[in-house]
Amino acid sequence: MLVNGQWQGEWEPGQASDPHGKFIRQSSTIRNWITSDGSAGPTGDAGFKAEAGRYHLYLGLICPWACRTLMARMIKGLEQQITISIVSPVMTAQGWQFEHFPRATKDHLHNCDYLHQLYTRNDSGYSGRATVPVLWDKKGDRMVNNESADILRMLNSAFEAIAPSEINLYPRSLRDKIDKLNSYYYDKLNNGVYRAGFATSQQAYDDAFAEVFAALDDAEQRLSHQTFILGEQLTETDIRLFVTLARFDVAYHGLFKCNRKRIIDYPHLSRYLHHVYTLPGISDTVDFQHIKQGYYSIRKLNPNGIVPQGPEHQI
Repeated sequence: MLVNGQWQGEWEPGQASDPHGKFIRQSSTIRNWITSDGSAGPTGDAGFKAEAGRYHLYLGLICPWACRTLMARMIKGLEQQITISIVSPVMTAQGWQFEHFPRATKDHLHNCDYLHQLYTRNDSGYSGRATVPVLWDKKGDRMVNNESADILRMLNSAFEAIAPSEINLYPRSLRDKIDKLNSYYYDKLNNGVYRAGFATSQQAYDDAFAEVFAALDDAEQRLSHQTFILGEQLTETDIRLFVTLARFDVAYHGLFKCNRKRIIDYPHLSRYLHHVYTLPGISDTVDFQHIKQGYYSIRKLNPNGIVPQGPEHQI
């Protein structure tokens, strides 16, 4: 991680644990918002107006949080408005690295070798982890936001005047339900798999394991009678759920010991996963080579770095 702008030691995947062995995720720290007129959003500074070609998205195809934003960019038709750079899935001693893997790119804006160099370009005294996604302002040459939930939401609304879309991922009529389910699935499933995988006590693992499968059971029941998680309309909750489901059988089931059942063992979840995956453009946001190589390169969980051949069925 970075301490006062200097890279310290080797990248550590486990972030932190509490005294009971529970995984603690670092909070995102850069929380400005792009808005239609450049006014301030819910957090951060004003000055980030939605403009064609002004913004750049740094992401990793291994990372579910980053792929939320990639999906939103595609669904909202913003491919021509927001450019991207993709890190390699194999974590180095200095964290995320550019190039050196199929579909990974160079840093198209600054030609940095490592993502952490972007963080110190934005703030020379930055302390913390260098994570994806990162939304960058080319005009101001500064970071806008590194919180995937914020980026997902601003991509849904900020660019409507530039690239109108018929899809609204956060419709007013469903906002209360979306916010409630987002919170539930985040804690128990999206972050729950990490709480299981990086638990350092049996009780912490047992608790996380139970919550992961309680959330999967909940989603299975909801999807038994409707197309999407909140009915017949695709929302941001579907994006947030999909990125975890897409990685479950190939990574979380084995490596993170979330092994009571696979997604393929849930008839409604597996139908839903396949349906969302086959929506126009979605499959391009999922790269199983990046996912498997990236997760199984975590030495703390897989010291020998052996990548399993299976499962053959993916989505």
